[in-house]
Amino acid sequence: MKTNLSKYIAMCVVGLGMVGSASAQYGMRAWDAPPAEFHDFERRGFLDGVQGAQRDLENHRIWDVNNRDEYLRPHVPGEMQHEYRDGFERGYYATVRHFEGITGRR
Repeated sequence: MKTNLSKYIAMCVVGLGMVGSASAQYGMRAWDAPPAEFHDFERRGFLDGVQGAQRDLENHRIWDVNNRDEYLRPHVPGEMQHEYRDGFERGYYATVRHFEGITGRR
């Protein structure tokens, strides 16, 4: 019984390590990963929104998605702009929520 428990614990530790290394490899953490149901332009917008919010934090700018040029004038086909902006806004504000929790900044 003790051997089975030790094997189980070892498998769990290895499994968690694999998940952590995959997240580190792709630079994604839970809060900044685009939702699985997103399509290409939504996913791209989400990731751009994460980067935009991070830049605003680094430059001590007020967090407002409407201050980002890539949100206002996305470089995507016209019919995909709505999809891109939806993703961008979700990524941007997911990042804001994450960093507000860490820095206490409002």
